Amino acid sequence: MSDFAQNLEQLRNKRRITRQELAKSVGVSEGAIWQYEHGLITPKIQIAVAIAKRLGTTCEALLYGEGKEV
Repeated sequence: MSDFAQNLEQLRNKRRITRQELAKSVGVSEGAIWQYEHGLITPKIQIAVAIAKRLGTTCEALLYGEGKEV
């Protein structure tokens, strides 16, 4: 599993947002969110930015983890 996949799932769970809620808010399917979280596919940059915004974080936090220096 990639860092992005793991960080996405952790941040989503920490904020108590379901895959369905996240998917609807960023305009992708719930299955796409599942695939992102399992490292099967990587979102386009526009979707990654939308995910970060919805989770109240940055793309850097999704890629490297919260509180880590880039």
